[in-house]
Amino acid sequence: MKFLQALVIGLVVGAGLVVLWSQGSLDTLESSMWDLQAKYMARPGPHTDNIRLIFLDEESLKWGRAPERKWPSPWPREIYYHILKFCRRARAKVVVFDMLFPDPSPHGVADDQELGKGIAKSDCFVGTMFVGTDGGVPEWPENVPKPGLTLDAPGDWEDILAADRLPSSDAQFPIPEVAKNARMLGDVYGKPDDDAIFRRTHLVRIFDGEIVPSLALAAYLAPEKTRQLSISDAGELVVGDKRIPLDREGRAILKYRGPSQTHKVYSADGIIESELLIRDKKEPTIKPAELKDCYVFFGTTALALLDLKPTPVGGSYPGVEIHATALDNLLANDFVREIPYEATLGYSILAALLCSIAVRSSNRAWKTALVIIFLTPVPLLLSVAAYEYSIWLPVVLPEIGVVGAFLSTVVVKYAVEGRKKRFIQGAFMQYMNHEVVEELMKNPELLTLGGEKKVLSIFFSELAGFTSISENMQPEELTEWLNKYLTAMSDIIKEERGTIDKYEGDAIIAFWNAPLPQPDHASRAVRTALRCQQKLSDMRLELRKKAGTDVEMRIGLHTGPVMVGNVGSSDRFDYTMIGDAANLASRLEGLNKHFGTRTLISETTFEQVKKDVAAREISTVAVKGKTKPVKVFEPMSKLEFTKRRYMLKAFGEGLAKYYEGDFKEAHRLFSHTKDRDQAARWYAALCEELMKDPPKDWNGVWVMGEK
Repeated sequence: MKFLQALVIGLVVGAGLVVLWSQGSLDTLESSMWDLQAKYMARPGPHTDNIRLIFLDEESLKWGRAPERKWPSPWPREIYYHILKFCRRARAKVVVFDMLFPDPSPHGVADDQELGKGIAKSDCFVGTMFVGTDGGVPEWPENVPKPGLTLDAPGDWEDILAADRLPSSDAQFPIPEVAKNARMLGDVYGKPDDDAIFRRTHLVRIFDGEIVPSLALAAYLAPEKTRQLSISDAGELVVGDKRIPLDREGRAILKYRGPSQTHKVYSADGIIESELLIRDKKEPTIKPAELKDCYVFFGTTALALLDLKPTPVGGSYPGVEIHATALDNLLANDFVREIPYEATLGYSILAALLCSIAVRSSNRAWKTALVIIFLTPVPLLLSVAAYEYSIWLPVVLPEIGVVGAFLSTVVVKYAVEGRKKRFIQGAFMQYMNHEVVEELMKNPELLTLGGEKKVLSIFFSELAGFTSISENMQPEELTEWLNKYLTAMSDIIKEERGTIDKYEGDAIIAFWNAPLPQPDHASRAVRTALRCQQKLSDMRLELRKKAGTDVEMRIGLHTGPVMVGNVGSSDRFDYTMIGDAANLASRLEGLNKHFGTRTLISETTFEQVKKDVAAREISTVAVKGKTKPVKVFEPMSKLEFTKRRYMLKAFGEGLAKYYEGDFKEAHRLFSHTKDRDQAARWYAALCEELMKDPPKDWNGVWVMGEK
């Protein structure tokens, strides 16, 4: 049954994957995951160092505008003659100009002739044309040499590669001085993916019946004798011994080598200056030998020349570097191969099935956790491993299959096997902190009579005047009203990982540091008290509508040793605490109504939290049932303490005089703030009585006669 359930779950999740795949809902996310791999796993290839880049960059433009040169904009084309001459001197294998030159030079015919002369003298020059652009020509011009390539491909591929499929079926060609003297022209048409990122490149186009190579393919073919291309039945472009996988649009997926300038870069001004220095028989800044036997690309990176593209490895990647990357992939024969959609779908469904079977077979929570821990990263790890072999193995679809199968199977297990466990857990959760419940579920032996002695921070709270409030409401209204209040306070106690002992009408009894140890139990208890008072303040208007009066809460906190554990009969018991410390916390709660305070904590608690919590000393009290006096403090937020610092200072001075028995001076100090501070008002009244009948043996302790 478990296997059958897992099989059904896996197939249902698989059906969901089919829907997601068919709608293309995950394409953007998958592309983003691929970009991360391409960015962080990019590294130079075996031929990266054989490719050089010359950039017409901002520095070059500034150099050309210098007073000793004052070159106009655009530069005269005869300037490029120096770049070509330097490359010829360096014996570069191929020189590729990623510049179109579609119109005659604005500086005159001689300028174009000088450029043509430089190209003619070059050993192997590749120029640029643009297939698929408006403003071009619909046929191959008679004065432009044809590439002379042949392509043996199935008929459908000829349709895919035809220029008719582009936004425009026209093409732009360079001026005759460039076209006639170039060894070959390369197409620079580029189409990004749907999210505008350049991950792929066209290597071949068909224009006017001619096979047009891309700039990268032209650079590869120019020095070679190969002119025969073909496309295999597997959809691979075959160039000599190179087999390049193509997608359904005839594009190849690039394997980037790194961020911009991973291929060695030179500024155009450095190349030109070096050539001029050599001409003048001086030492050049760049040695010609650095370009020997290299494929040299010349292109623009200056912002004004607008040839920057978004790629997986950078948002502003020079277009000429995309062509250089394509050539790098050609030389290394490592264009990325994309897994067919059907194979990806099958792989994802299989991952979902394996996950659902593994989870459904697990009979322990830790085993289920191990399944998801080990299976979740598998699609990513496999994709990373595949990248090393230039394979695009999708991550997102199989990852969703694994996670979807896991969640679905867990839900089924929860529904089928967890019913009884949920009942027990839900019942206990109403009374105890979830950590207590989890501990009891792990260790059922704790559900026995007995206990242990532990130091706890104990919380007692009650609503002031609750009896009067209850008399003004119907029982149903009172229950709803009280539940709203108790829920809000209980949520805070649980958030601070306290254990709720019990509710007694409007009273809440809770504690910290049991059953699980909490080194900061006193801080948690005090923080809970302050948060509860703030929450009540936020709810006061809402609660007053039903109660007919403002609602105030009194809280007492004490930290001390008690017995804590399961107390009761053998078949009915509570996890609770017993001890003198619990009684003191209860007394401190009642002490608030004498001083007009809302929260009081014992000296024991204060000593553990004084570094983190602001508080003022209220009194030294001997509570009912205890002979040893206890110092009592009122905690507050540091912001409130700062706002009331002058009043609190006066109160502290008055309390010091009170302890000394100087009731007259204490009365004077308390009187300063009694209109704004109920505790000061209580002390002012007490001092008046003590001045009338001063005690004989004064020790500063106020004896509390009732709770």
